[in-house]
Formats: sequence, C-alpha cells, structure tokens
Amino acid sequence: MAEMLGTFLLMTIGNGSVAQVVLSREDKGTFFTINWGYGIGVVIGAYASWGVSGAHLNPAVSLTMAVLGKLRWVYLPCYVMAQMIGAFLSAACVYAVYYDALANFDGGTRAVLGVNGTGGIFSTYPQDYLSIGSGVLDQVVGTGLLLCGVLALTDSRNNKVTAGMEPLLVGLLVFAIGTSFGLNCGYPINPARDLGPRIFTAMAGWGLDVFRAGNHWWWVPIVGPLIGGPVGGLVYTLMVGLHHPEEDDDVKPIYGSTELQDPKVPEGGVANAAMELDDIPNNTIVHRNMQTLPKAWDVED
Repeated sequence: MAEMLGTFLLMTIGNGSVAQVVLSREDKGTFFTINWGYGIGVVIGAYASWGVSGAHLNPAVSLTMAVLGKLRWVYLPCYVMAQMIGAFLSAACVYAVYYDALANFDGGTRAVLGVNGTGGIFSTYPQDYLSIGSGVLDQVVGTGLLLCGVLALTDSRNNKVTAGMEPLLVGLLVFAIGTSFGLNCGYPINPARDLGPRIFTAMAGWGLDVFRAGNHWWWVPIVGPLIGGPVGGLVYTLMVGLHHPEEDDDVKPIYGSTELQDPKVPEGGVANAAMELDDIPNNTIVHRNMQTLPKAWDVED
C-alpha cells in the first residue's frame, strides 16, 4: 500500500506538471518546470512511503534491490504490482482533473502525437530522430545513474547523509537526470511510470496507438530501465560498496541484519540462555568477534 501511495503521489505531481505545460501550449510552464514537477513528486512520494516500504516507487529500483540481496525475491511481484496500480490510478486522476482542458485542447479527438497530441502527458514517446537502439541505451544509462546515485545516497558506510534528507536528495537526483538526459524521450527511467499510464490511455480513448507510436516504442521504457537499474547497482557495489574498510571494534546488532531470523536455542532452553545473559556484566559490549554472545541469539549469516 505504501508503494502504491508513493507512486501515485510521484506520478500525479509529475504528470500534472506535464499536463499543465502541454494543455497551456507552454504558456504555463516549460520542460524545466516538468523536471521540477517530477523531482518534487519523487520527494513527496518518497517521504510518504520511505519508512514502510523503502520508497522504491519504481520496478527497476525494486529489481536492483532484489539482485543485491536487499529485497527478498518473493516480495518483488508485490512491489511491482503496487507501483503499477499507483501509476495507473495517478493517470486516471490527472485525466479527471484536466478532462475539460483536454477537450478544449483537442476538441475531443484523442491523438497520441502531433500538434494536438496529448499521449505524451501520460507516457513517454521518442523524438522522431531516435532509433530503438539509442533509446534503449538512453534508458540503460539514465536508470543506471539513478540507481548508482540512490545507493550512494543511502549507503550508511559511505558519506552518510543527514537522516531524513534522503528523499530530498533522491528527488534532486531525478531532477538532475531530467535536465541532462531528458531530450531523447523524456527520461522515463521507470517501467511503472510509463506502462501504467499507457494502459490507462489505451482504455480512455487513445486506443492501441499508444503501443504503436514511435515504432512500437512502448517496450523500451520497460526493458531499458530493468537492465540499467541492476547495472548501476552492481557498478556501485563493485566499485564502492565492497571496498568499505571493516573495523574490528565495530559493534554488531544481535541479529546482524534487517532480516529477522529464528534464534537457535541451546540445550537447557530459553531459561539457560537468560542465565547466560545475566552472567554478562552490564558494562560489557558484545563484539562480532567475541565468544561471549550467548548461543541462544546466534544468527546464521
């Protein structure tokens, strides 16, 4: 539910900014304001869902976290489905709010592209010059930058940012990607952000042209990010994440990870374990390399 809400907030603010620019024929905004819209949308969506789901808001992020062992694979379909539903509902919301403006803009004839085209309000489409291969590369690079940046900003062993600032900085990262790699196809870098609204527009009057346009472009914002995300995540992990020095005096939490595991109870049961804990002086710090940790709380790596 948190991923659904976070993605809804991200997409409603982002696509709402696109609708304002397009339907006013750039009288009420520019591509720069669209970048700000998506950046702030990420900030709000991430703040709303960070504490519950980690604020992935993007199947490429969720896939990368699963590849890196930071998300259980069994949860991945749930994350992706929630993100897709949030993006779909967001498109419906923007459509409802701007329904009269859409009718005024195109006279009620829905076109994907062209002078009166409005399909680009909801999903991305390539420039006329862009080949499919270059489009895939664009998405691999853009999403790779996103994941590399996200991991850098959330790596507590690196240059740790102030707690609570992560969503703001990730939003600025998305803004930066938009201002540097938005020309070719509008930097989707998020399969749910593109496919969810595309399905909605196919149902809401634009028809199957949303899948035919741009030389059947629709699959590129899905495949490209799903390749680029793990690539960016692995690049950061291999070049930075694996090279943090391990300090011998680091204190390790009893469970050793965010994954809750069943403790092993030694002979004598829990009472025995409690007695062993009571035997440890109050001022003792249990280190990862000491043997004073009771076996009742051992954790298998």
